[in-house]
Amino acid sequence: MKAIVCEKYGPPSDLVLKDVDSPKPTAKQILVSVKACGVNFPDTLIIQGLYQFKPDLPFTPGSDIAGVVKEVGEDITHLKVGDEVFGFAMSGGFAEEVLMDGKSCFPKPPNMDFPIAASFMMAYGTSHHALKDRAKLKEGETLLVLGASGGVGLAAVELGKLMGATVIAAASTDEKLELCKEYGADATINYTTEDLKTKIKALTNGKGADVIYDPVGGDYSEAALRATAWEGRFLVVGFAAGDIPKIPLNLTLLKGCQIVGVFWGAFATKFPNKNIQNIMELMQWYTEGKLKPHLHGVYALEDAPKALEEMMNRKVRGKIVIKN
Repeated sequence: MKAIVCEKYGPPSDLVLKDVDSPKPTAKQILVSVKACGVNFPDTLIIQGLYQFKPDLPFTPGSDIAGVVKEVGEDITHLKVGDEVFGFAMSGGFAEEVLMDGKSCFPKPPNMDFPIAASFMMAYGTSHHALKDRAKLKEGETLLVLGASGGVGLAAVELGKLMGATVIAAASTDEKLELCKEYGADATINYTTEDLKTKIKALTNGKGADVIYDPVGGDYSEAALRATAWEGRFLVVGFAAGDIPKIPLNLTLLKGCQIVGVFWGAFATKFPNKNIQNIMELMQWYTEGKLKPHLHGVYALEDAPKALEEMMNRKVRGKIVIKN
């Protein structure tokens, strides 16, 4: 089979398309013929050796997978050969076939096409876990989303609105913010032209935001934390800006607020039954037409490096997908 292979840590241009052996599933695994695989910002970090975990070289990146079951391990009972599925793998998705853990693979809704399915799991899984389990977002609260036009950010905007929050979307261009408005944002902040802290305070009548969703990091994190409401929750989702901020902890004392880590992949692994419940809720909302993933673009497998470069250059609104 063909796969995109990372043979050494570096930029997307170092990735190679090559023929590799087809993997064999263990008793608890499923072999999936990949129809589409979502591109996520962590993919750009993993290939550079900059992510929280480093796969052994060589490896194939790609985690957000949709496809057709080709082979099942002997312990798998909920899926069979020929089933259309989607799910999450730690790596291996930028390929024609991938191994998936049985607990991380789900039947694909018949009304969801493969590219949409491949754009769904990580973005909505992360944001749903963040807002529901970590922030315990309540109806009527104010949610500020940084990097709001990206994959997880746009999902957070959409889910926050669905959960009854007043949503403030913050992004780097007016074009990105227009998309956020389409997905339910009540107010917007262009943090390249407006002062983030001042604008948050103004939009909340001086109170501050109850929940901050931060997949960006860098200089924006402290400014947003300074505009957090009393007993607010600051969600650490990622560091797309490239810099991990150093936060003055006296801010948490002064505001009685919490800084809360969000690592959906670890949550899904440690608590698979809870994750399955969350995914089923998301599937119900999708089936009811309440969630509509936004696709920025679709690339062929051989063009996966170009897709990753697009992600690194901050040009993506919503999700991009690799399609076989």
